Amino acid sequence: MAKNDELNLIATSEEVSNGKAALLGFQHLLSMYSGDMIVPLLIGAALHFSAMQMAYLVSIDIFMCGIATLLQLRKTRYTGIALPVVLGAAIQVVTPLISIGQKMGLAVMYGSIIGAGIFIFLVSGLFSKVRNLFPPIVTGSLITVIGFSLVPVGFEDLGGGDVSSKSFGDPKYLLIGFVTMIVILLFNSYASGLLKSLAILIGLVTGTALAGAMGMISLHAVATASWFHIPRPFFFATPKFEWSSIITMMVVSLTTMVESTGVFFALADITGSKLSTDDLKRGYRAEGIAAILGGIFNTFPYSTFSENVGVLQLSGVKSKKPIYFAAAFLLILGLLPKVGALATIIPTPVLGGAMIVMFGMVGVQGIRMLQAVDFRDNHNLLVAAISIGLGMGVTVYPQVFQELPEVAKLILTNGIVIASFSAVILNAMFHFSIGNKQVAAEVHSDAADKIEK
Repeated sequence: MAKNDELNLIATSEEVSNGKAALLGFQHLLSMYSGDMIVPLLIGAALHFSAMQMAYLVSIDIFMCGIATLLQLRKTRYTGIALPVVLGAAIQVVTPLISIGQKMGLAVMYGSIIGAGIFIFLVSGLFSKVRNLFPPIVTGSLITVIGFSLVPVGFEDLGGGDVSSKSFGDPKYLLIGFVTMIVILLFNSYASGLLKSLAILIGLVTGTALAGAMGMISLHAVATASWFHIPRPFFFATPKFEWSSIITMMVVSLTTMVESTGVFFALADITGSKLSTDDLKRGYRAEGIAAILGGIFNTFPYSTFSENVGVLQLSGVKSKKPIYFAAAFLLILGLLPKVGALATIIPTPVLGGAMIVMFGMVGVQGIRMLQAVDFRDNHNLLVAAISIGLGMGVTVYPQVFQELPEVAKLILTNGIVIASFSAVILNAMFHFSIGNKQVAAEVHSDAADKIEK
């Protein structure tokens, strides 16, 4: 990173006031809130939780997001990536946890989460040593897919959230979503200072206000939520350990580790940090401990949220200080279900408009990382083209693997994992041999000579 960029990063970190950091932290919270809440809502509904159980599950999940985020923010001897990261419940766990919960019960489901957390912690050292398999061609391709594969989620929310609904794509939904998007773009493009860094928050507030004026806001969730509760271990069930469910969640945990690796490198690129093997090891260990705690407190595994990469990129504030505030807000909301329920009044189209901007920014960050790649080497071109193509293809049509065994589907229907695996394997095939390196060097030399002539 250039010296001016380093000085700017240092200045940015030092000049963030508590008030500005708190507002930025709230913006981070809002950007991940819906993505995290969808996990307990889907799993709780599938397992027929009561209204009281659902309220507890959502609030304790938010509380554990704060705990998991704090584990990553602070670097210790054994844990913490020490980057401005926010952790939430991993969306990849929804289908397998529902399956385990329905077939074997809540106790086995929570036992599988603890087992997966122990697995992540134990393999963190081995997994961190493969970081040389993630050069810019691999990480750039992965981050591009992470960002653009999530854009359809934003569009789904823009249309109302339920594709099967007759009201999906209602013009009022589109109006609210696009107004949110336009406000974010205007403030990010033409505002400066604090207003620019709060573009997403201003867009969310504006969109919600417009939705309220159109009669789309309901305060029922706030009215029925309790004021205060204390997190309790084994609230729903005491974990039981069953080998097949644990293996299933171990496979899923590998997908979350791959995705977290991409996010770690994206954040390192944005903040100008250099990640060592020990840094990655501490990052994985923190997520492993977070998963273990999730099983103990009857919630979920937690992984680094890619949504907040876009927030960081748009705000331009690279300090961890706002993330500490975000973690504090998560803890408070987790203890105060009625206050936390306020965030649920944000209409889905408003979130969709903001998501499209944020996810698009993540994808563009991947493209920026690919700018460091020499595409005169045809092998690099193939790695990026095939990896991004496979990742986006699987994202759009995961049904292509529907006839495969369940364990295979867990891996192959995840576009992000497919993109990362293909990029790593192809890059190793093309570039990890002396012969190929010599050929690539000759190609680069010949190209340089032609340019000079």
